[in-house]
Amino acid sequence: MLDWKNRTSGTRSADDGAAPGSRRVGGRVGRLVGVLLGVYLLVALVVGWYWSQEPGLFPVQQRIQAAAEGSGRQVVAGYTTVETLKQVAETLLDKPGGYLANDLAPPGLWLDNMPSWEYGVLVQVRDFSRALRKDFARSQSQSTEDGDLARAEPRFNFDHRSWALPAAESEYREGIKSLDRYLGRLSEQGQGGARFYTRADNLNNWFGDVATRLGSLSQRLSASVGQVRLNTEITETTQLAEGQVPEVTERTYETPWLQIDNVFYEARGQAWALSHLLRAIEVDFADVLAKKNATVSVRQIIRELEAAQATLWSPMVLNGSGYGILANHSLVMANYISRANAAVIDLRQLLSQG
Repeated sequence: MLDWKNRTSGTRSADDGAAPGSRRVGGRVGRLVGVLLGVYLLVALVVGWYWSQEPGLFPVQQRIQAAAEGSGRQVVAGYTTVETLKQVAETLLDKPGGYLANDLAPPGLWLDNMPSWEYGVLVQVRDFSRALRKDFARSQSQSTEDGDLARAEPRFNFDHRSWALPAAESEYREGIKSLDRYLGRLSEQGQGGARFYTRADNLNNWFGDVATRLGSLSQRLSASVGQVRLNTEITETTQLAEGQVPEVTERTYETPWLQIDNVFYEARGQAWALSHLLRAIEVDFADVLAKKNATVSVRQIIRELEAAQATLWSPMVLNGSGYGILANHSLVMANYISRANAAVIDLRQLLSQG
């Protein structure tokens, strides 16, 4: 009995001696994993901050002149506008971090402001590529559309969140290549069969799309604090007695709290792209704008859109009430967008006059 007890106690003491060592090894592994995880999160935070920096405004005429000299092409009517569209689209893909809207891995997966900005830029690229295809590159409604532009437009309208089979980036690259082929033929001054018509009616049609986009953005930004809209629900079957006032209903529209910053950055993206396109329009349509006394109106729109690109010093998009203590960045943005939209409406009236 004594020997058995001694052997048993000896075995227990050996096991007890090994347990602290195992705990020490496990503790060191845990600390190592914690340190590596902390370093990864810190690096991801820094990279995410860098990727979230919005591209700045670039000088349109200087950039276009440098691009023409580098490719050996001649700058003709329409070249500045189409090359600007191409460079705006390239910025989506070549900015720091590349295209982020379809990322499936951190830190791109965690970011939402930059993908919203990208979508805003993409909306203007899509609208202008459609205007190129159906208006600017055609002499009349019965004329044949340009083949390269017909291929570019659907490429830019591809799902912006697709990450494979095919990826959105590859589709947009193909659209940029189609624009470049159109530019190459356009610079040959008629020998390549490409045309660009700088007419007031073409420009007015595109500004109609611009006004629609800006008006929608203004409403969405204003809804950050809740917006009451009136609706008179009158249908063909509604019977109103003489002198009877139709019933007016009210409905409150308010942007969800988690979507406020997304709408804000989408507006900044659209304003960024549109300001560059208008700089190019001012060059290619200089004669048309001068004849319509509309040059000042275009510059007013550009000024409002560029003012909307001012640096946001707050670490987040604030959503204070209209006259509250905290600022409301959405309402500030809505102010610039609304003023630009009003200037677009006035500009369309000038362009429609004889």
